[in-house]
Amino acid sequence: MKMIPTKVHGVFDYIGGAILLFAPNIFGFAHEGGAAVLIPRIIGLVVLIQSVLTNYELGLLKILPMKIHLMNDYIAATLLALSPWIFGFSQLPANAWMPHLVAGVAIFVLTLMTQREPRQVHGDASMRHAQ
Repeated sequence: MKMIPTKVHGVFDYIGGAILLFAPNIFGFAHEGGAAVLIPRIIGLVVLIQSVLTNYELGLLKILPMKIHLMNDYIAATLLALSPWIFGFSQLPANAWMPHLVAGVAIFVLTLMTQREPRQVHGDASMRHAQ
């Protein structure tokens, strides 16, 4: 069921991307180093860059189609959720791996529920015809 508008998804993108960048500090595992720290920071940065590039209400450059954005979200969410086992840091304390799992599952569910096309994007052809 696609009940989340792309504009709401965009808000989650920017907030979630920033939270992922700072997750190691927020959850107190920045001292662990390695993949536990790098994975959320890299994915957070990718989410933010992708958001700027996406052709949706909150995108700035509007280059990347929303369908590709959502496909990338599925990949990033799966990687994030499975990263403690893929990269071998699941044996660390729960505060170092649980945020990866929870955030990955949350992003996956959010993506499943997001509409595939923005309602209106400023500057697109449908807006020009309406004026």
